[in-house]
Amino acid sequence: MRTFQTLAELAACVGQDVASSDWLTITQPQIDAFAEVTGDRQWIHVDVERARAGPFGTTVAHGFLTLALLPQFFENALKVVEARMGVNYGLNRVRFTAPVPVGSRLRGHLHLLACEAIDGGGLQLTWRLTVEREGSERPVCVAESLVRQFP
Repeated sequence: MRTFQTLAELAACVGQDVASSDWLTITQPQIDAFAEVTGDRQWIHVDVERARAGPFGTTVAHGFLTLALLPQFFENALKVVEARMGVNYGLNRVRFTAPVPVGSRLRGHLHLLACEAIDGGGLQLTWRLTVEREGSERPVCVAESLVRQFP
C-alpha cells in the first residue's frame, strides 16, 4: 500500500503509475452471490457443468463483478491520511478486455490521469485502473474512474 499524507501530495502524481493493489482470488461463491444480487444468472457464470463444455472451459466472472471490485483495489492500494472521505463519482470509459475464469487472481494498477480542485476543498481524481489477471498478457478490465476525495 502506498500512503500519502495530503491530497496535494497525491495530486503531484498526475501522469504517473501510483500504486498496485494486492492480489484477489475470484471464487465461485463470489460469482454466485453476484449473480443472485444482480439477477444475471447466465450459465457461463453459474452453471459449472455446462461451463466446462463452454468457450472458456469453466465459469467466468461477470464483467460487472470485476468492475464492482474497483473500490477494493483502491482500498488496499493507496491511502491518503488527511482524506476524511472519498466517493465514487462515476466512470468515463470501461472495457472488459478478457475473461476472468473462476480461480483467477486479479490486482488493480492505478495510474493518475488528472486532478482538479472541487468545492469543499476536495479533489476530483481521474484514474485509469487496469485490472490484471495473473498469468495473462492482456488485462481483464480497463476503466477510467472518477473519485472525489475531501480533507
